[in-house]
Amino acid sequence: MRSDSLSVSSGRMSRLTLGALLLLIGMAALVGTALAWIDLDPPMMRALEGGAICALGTALGAVPVLVIRSMPVAIADCLLGFGAGVMLAATAFSLVMPGIDAAQSIGLGRWGAGGLISFGIMFGAFCLFLLDRKVSAPGPELLVGDPAHPHIPARIWVFVIAIVAHNIPEGMAVGVSAGGAMPDANSLAMGIALQDVPEGLVIALVLAGAGMSRFKAFLIGAASGLVEPVAAVLCAWLVRLGEVLLPLGLAFAAGAMLLVVTQEIIPESRANGHHRLASAGLCVGFCLMMLMDTALG
Repeated sequence: MRSDSLSVSSGRMSRLTLGALLLLIGMAALVGTALAWIDLDPPMMRALEGGAICALGTALGAVPVLVIRSMPVAIADCLLGFGAGVMLAATAFSLVMPGIDAAQSIGLGRWGAGGLISFGIMFGAFCLFLLDRKVSAPGPELLVGDPAHPHIPARIWVFVIAIVAHNIPEGMAVGVSAGGAMPDANSLAMGIALQDVPEGLVIALVLAGAGMSRFKAFLIGAASGLVEPVAAVLCAWLVRLGEVLLPLGLAFAAGAMLLVVTQEIIPESRANGHHRLASAGLCVGFCLMMLMDTALG
């Protein structure tokens, strides 16, 4: 998937890209209209809207595959570092800290709240670790097949499934935050949507580099984020069943996201020798998410 060359397609691909953007805009408007007609409780609606924003971010990230087949390794590593920074800040400021506050609001002391959140973090990381063992795959740089051969190797689909599975805790985080009526639910959804942009691009580029048509690779990359609104609505419903489920849900999502960042994203961003760019991207993403959490929370 990764290459230091940037190949630009013909004018036909440019028109196809414009058409894809217009399609996404039309779909966003259609979804917005549909949401206005759906009769859901405010927290559930907020979760659905946040999950839809995250899915839209993934779809927008897949659009460039219609114009390019590969991107410079340095840019890809910087984007991965940026996504890691966003997710780290979201874990700390939008999940862990509100989770501790929610635990204290149900009567737990400082030690009790910290212990409950710690348990939730470890449980979330453990569950995602088990899931990761089922769908583990080599890094995307090892997954590029022969572009002239139309067959997509099975390991490519395993990689796509792994990325989709890693979108689940992001949707969970949005749903738990919205379902618990947390004040920073909007900033969390926007931050995760930003982080989803390079994920959609990675999936689309891997599929296109393996020989799939650009438009089909775009469609699959765009659809990979649809799991997030589903997970968001489900978790928003679950946290409303009991007060103790809100801090536990926030901590569970934090642990799952923390494992994704430390086990997958950060190592991948530094695997090609661009340590400084990856670190710079991480710092920028962390600060941007922190500012969004402050401004929109």
